[in-house]
Amino acid sequence: MDFWQALDLLVEEHELVIDRPAGSAHPRYPSFVYPLDYGYLKGTSSSDGGGIDVWRGSDPGAGINAIKVTVDMMKRDSEIKILLGCTQEEMEIISEAHNSQFMKSILIKREGVPHAP
Repeated sequence: MDFWQALDLLVEEHELVIDRPAGSAHPRYPSFVYPLDYGYLKGTSSSDGGGIDVWRGSDPGAGINAIKVTVDMMKRDSEIKILLGCTQEEMEIISEAHNSQFMKSILIKREGVPHAP
C-alpha cells in the first residue's frame, strides 16, 4: 500500500464531517470565511487533537487529488489537509487560504489522477 492508497482507505472507512460549510466564518477568526466545504474524518486524529482535515471540492466523487501540508506559526504545528475532488481553481483558492502572515503551505498533487474539471 502506498501513501495515496492509505489516504484513500482512511476516506473510505471514516465518515466525512463538514463542520465548516462554504461561506461560514472561522469560530475564532471571524474575518476568515471558508471558501469551500471544510471538515474532518471522524475517528481519525491529527496534531491539533482533532480529526484529519478535509477540503471538499465540487466533485468529491473524483476522490483525493492532492494534499496541503501546512505550518501554522501561531499554533506552532504542522498538519496535512486532504483535498477531495477539487478542481485546479479550487486548489488555488485553498492555497491562498493557507498562505498568510502566520501560515504557510505547499500543495502536493496526486500523480496520475485526473483533477476534477
